[in-house]
Amino acid sequence: MDIIKTIGLTKRYNGFNAVKDFNITIKESEIFSLLGPNGAGKTTTIRMLTTLTVPTKGTAIINGYDIVKNPDKVRESIGVMFQETVLDEELTAMDNMNFYADLYNMPKSEKKKRIHELLKRLRLENRRKDRVETFSGGMKRKLELAMAMLHKPKVLFLDEPSLGLDPQSRRVIWNYILKLKKQGVTIFLTTHYMEEADMLSDKVAIINKGRVIVVGSPEQLKKSIRHYRPTLEDVFLHFVGELD
Repeated sequence: MDIIKTIGLTKRYNGFNAVKDFNITIKESEIFSLLGPNGAGKTTTIRMLTTLTVPTKGTAIINGYDIVKNPDKVRESIGVMFQETVLDEELTAMDNMNFYADLYNMPKSEKKKRIHELLKRLRLENRRKDRVETFSGGMKRKLELAMAMLHKPKVLFLDEPSLGLDPQSRRVIWNYILKLKKQGVTIFLTTHYMEEADMLSDKVAIINKGRVIVVGSPEQLKKSIRHYRPTLEDVFLHFVGELD
């Protein structure tokens, strides 16, 4: 079952196409990675899919809802972790989680259990009463991921989820993403880490200058180029280099 389908998704700013005719389909429980250089259109794409930016043309269907016609229903279906932090650093981890849960009107009994479960799973339980300003970068990212999953979304959008993290924190996030997949969550992520995309993804798309160049599984893309023992990074450089 296709849980995400984009149809000619386009965003134009002052005559410039930040994203043009973005067409992809993602099945339920797939991990989809969008790769591209800085300024390629990755964040603009996520902002459209999460209803924060209205497309100039085209649309997308997420969990059966149109992002243009039914944005509220789409928001109920998704969780989002952006590059920019949404944390209030003067509050504790628990306070941040409680505030976010209240935005989704979660019942008190369910809220307490869910927060405890997520903090434990992401190894933050022993710091739940500490102010976020005392957290490392990795701990902040894990807390943001926990907040994005509070309401049990069907689709999770992750914009550079492990950017700047140490290997240990990155591995915790990767392991959790793989657990979410097993639980039926569909994950759409952007990343600059080829190893991350290669290890996690069922499907990868490479975007450059607002256009999707190629889509396929990591193995399919690696087989598509002539290279001795190609890596996903070789694929990325091959396709992006062709356009530059």
